[in-house]
Amino acid sequence: GVPSREHETVHGGEERSWHLYVPPGLPADRAVPLVVVLHGGGGNGRQLERFLEFDALADREGFLVVYPDGLDRGWNDGRGSGSVESQRAGVDDAGFLIAMIDEIAARHRVDPDRVYVTGISNGGFMSHALANRFPSRIAAIAPIVGGMAPAVAAGFGSGAVAVLILQGTDDPLVPYSGGTVARDRGACIDTVAAAKLWAARNGCAETWTETPLPDVDPGDGCRVTRRSWGGGRAPVELWTIAGGGHTWPGGSQYLPEAWIGPVCRDFDGTEAVWAFFRANPKRR
Repeated sequence: GVPSREHETVHGGEERSWHLYVPPGLPADRAVPLVVVLHGGGGNGRQLERFLEFDALADREGFLVVYPDGLDRGWNDGRGSGSVESQRAGVDDAGFLIAMIDEIAARHRVDPDRVYVTGISNGGFMSHALANRFPSRIAAIAPIVGGMAPAVAAGFGSGAVAVLILQGTDDPLVPYSGGTVARDRGACIDTVAAAKLWAARNGCAETWTETPLPDVDPGDGCRVTRRSWGGGRAPVELWTIAGGGHTWPGGSQYLPEAWIGPVCRDFDGTEAVWAFFRANPKRR
């Protein structure tokens, strides 16, 4: 298909770039969803666009997809790591992303109740930070192999946001039970604790339901368990990928397994994220 087009927004005195994919058959007469896809540390938007199948999904389902670029290939997601330039410099990435969403909405008919954010790794951390700060603007987030920064948890606010967390227990970079991220990249809190924070904020029942997903690919070394918290203003789901690495489910083994752990092949992460988003518009 036709790739995304590059655009720029000046925010905080910096030229910020983003890549917007508009499906060729998008209806002009009604408001459509917008999915924001955030790259990991060291990556960029265009690279992630090629890596994931969101454009093909947008063609089929009729939504806009945007792939923004972090400054110096990173996001200021609240970890305060001195080894990540945007975090050391205190870049207002959350403010930039909201300004970008506003700019897209000024050019296209975006449904304000169906603005969704997903991201991998640093982009997953950023989706937590963004939704915490601007809950009224984001219907749902789906952090993939990205944790919640301790500072985000400490400054956790109010305002319901639907949350889907996909996290591997054998992720060598972002520890499932919390701790130091990638040797010197700050820290994250425990994954279950992060899910419970959102569940409490959304007014969900304290008890969750637990369902194993089918072991579609017995050879991938992974088993998936889905936990769901319901009964609130927005649901929370945590898909624990036992044996899963620092990888996008159903995606490619982009680095050796010895470095990042294995890819779970039991489900397609992109399809799962969209199914969750589609089921969870903003309930105002």
